[in-house]
Amino acid sequence: MNAAGDNGKAKLHVAIIMDGNGRWARSHGLPRVAGHREGAKAVRRVIEAAPDLDIGTLTLYAFSSDNWRRPRPEVEALMRLFLRYLRSEAEE
Repeated sequence: MNAAGDNGKAKLHVAIIMDGNGRWARSHGLPRVAGHREGAKAVRRVIEAAPDLDIGTLTLYAFSSDNWRRPRPEVEALMRLFLRYLRSEAEE
């Protein structure tokens, strides 16, 4: 992506810290992994909207070192979600 948009102004760099997906799911009576899937859908919407918002760089902080302490099934589900998402993006 170019550093400047069509109007000559610098494009934005937006960073998103993914947090609260598991809590959202729990508050809706869903398993935590359902919240992570919904978070991935939200990321997709942001990525699709980014060009229209002059976002030239988008940084996602989706997994911290503390996340390795989560229950193993949740970590494995997150890794599968990351892998599926990255593979689908590589195909596009």
